Amino acid sequence: LTVNCLDRHVEKSPNRVALIWERDEPNTAVHVTYRELLDLTCRLANTLKKYGIQKGDKVAIYMPVSPLSVAAMLACARIGAVHTVVFAGFSAEALAGRIVDSGCKAVITYNQGVRGGRIIKLKTTVDEAVKNCPSIKYVFVAQRTDSKVQMGDCDIPLEEEMTKAASVCTPESMDSEDMLFILYTSGSTGKPKGIIHTQAGYLLYAALTQKYVFDYQQGDVFGCVADIGWITGHSYVVYGPLCNGATSVLFESTPVYPDPGRYWEMVQRLKINQFYGAPTAIRLLLNYGEEWVKKYDRSSLKILGSVGEPINKEAWQWFYQVVGEGRCTLVDTWWQTETGGICIAPRPSEEKAEIIPAMAMRPFFGIVPVLMDKNGKVIEGNDVSGALCIAQPWPGMARTIHGDHQRFVDAYFKAYPGYYFTGDGAYRTKKGYYQITGRMDDVINISGHRLGTAEIEDAMADHPEVPETAVIGYPHKIKGEGAFAFIVLKEETAHADRIKEELKTMVASKIAKYAVPDHILVVKRLPKTRSGKIMRRLLRKVVAEQLGNMGDVTTLDDPSVVKEIVDAYQKYKEKSSS
Repeated sequence: LTVNCLDRHVEKSPNRVALIWERDEPNTAVHVTYRELLDLTCRLANTLKKYGIQKGDKVAIYMPVSPLSVAAMLACARIGAVHTVVFAGFSAEALAGRIVDSGCKAVITYNQGVRGGRIIKLKTTVDEAVKNCPSIKYVFVAQRTDSKVQMGDCDIPLEEEMTKAASVCTPESMDSEDMLFILYTSGSTGKPKGIIHTQAGYLLYAALTQKYVFDYQQGDVFGCVADIGWITGHSYVVYGPLCNGATSVLFESTPVYPDPGRYWEMVQRLKINQFYGAPTAIRLLLNYGEEWVKKYDRSSLKILGSVGEPINKEAWQWFYQVVGEGRCTLVDTWWQTETGGICIAPRPSEEKAEIIPAMAMRPFFGIVPVLMDKNGKVIEGNDVSGALCIAQPWPGMARTIHGDHQRFVDAYFKAYPGYYFTGDGAYRTKKGYYQITGRMDDVINISGHRLGTAEIEDAMADHPEVPETAVIGYPHKIKGEGAFAFIVLKEETAHADRIKEELKTMVASKIAKYAVPDHILVVKRLPKTRSGKIMRRLLRKVVAEQLGNMGDVTTLDDPSVVKEIVDAYQKYKEKSSS
């Protein structure tokens, strides 16, 4: 695999730029050629080998995007080790959970991270996490800043070791179905699932989609601004572009640092040709007005892409008209961690084929979408809605969930036997195009981060004064969705505000800051069925203020609970607006 991503390009054009690291500090981009990236990768791989990491071992990577973090992924692949990248914004507890579940032998991290001008204490978080991870033998620590950090017995200074290592490392020979990486994603239960992708099929699919969806041409500068902690970073920052011999941008900063012109200043300076980002960033930026965009020359842009969540029409139009000046193709791409790469997108298509705003539209080569009805029957014809499934296997699909194949089967193949169930609903238009309508389970999407509401509930469940919680998603102007928590207190105390703050801190420390609910409403009790299941559907209706349309409430243990919650919500709203 790394031979496809590195060696074959080094043979032909060693000085071609592989990575452009757009560091947090403005105007300090670093260019890394294919030859240099191979050198970094081999030295890192030899360092891992020196410390006993071998084929099949798991390695956690807790680093923001940088040439070294990309080399860490490739170094694992080169020696046949399995990487699990953990987003560097996750808490120590979330990191430890993933290390324990996958049984990692080592962690690779930085002393600190830098994002939006702020320092992130990565090593401190790793130290805290590793206390609860008996499988960890070594922590490799690279230096992103000049700050000295505490180094313990199992801590190894990474760059120091790499300078001593040989710059040649023979790649391990791998079977096409050997494991390449594990990436954790949220499901509808509280425990994140470790999605497994393998070698050949995954790489082929990432490379083909990067080439054809974005019409990537040799010499283009491909700017996917995702973090490597997510599948988008794996497929469209690292594996897809490098397999195609592309020049890939690594974006370490935020869209508003040092100001809301950051993306577009970078586009002008690096002459980016394809720009692939999340709707949440576009929604954030459109609030700052057009002048931040128009200040910079965007004539290098050819293709714009949207990923991670549904894009609303207003954001689509702004992205298309303002950023792309109405002349760039805008591809709204639908896919998942589980699919490995883009499955439905407006391109590739016949030349100049129509693109409908905010719609994924066309399945990629080999993807056969079907819509299913409630009885598990395929819905034929157009102008219909149903559960979105995929009828045939494709190279990029996940192979299993680490350590829990039964959960894999149950989650994706049980609801509609013989089909892969995506968890999303979709509408097929009169012309046969696909429009994704949203999740069909208790999973929400906050700023492009997928999160099971059960995870937030579990994080709050440890509070001694909060016996019950229910979390739902609600529409949020910037983030797409936000979390809204309903909580029951042990006793009606005057300390509700203190408890709310404690709950927010708990969620941040157990998961991450982005998971913290925007709203927490205290209620006397939650709406439950006679069998004790919380009816989250009703809570969604209350927050959406669709009170005339509560649907069937006959299964409720006590229907009078609805009025109670509506009253509490109205009071909360009045208090908030005053």
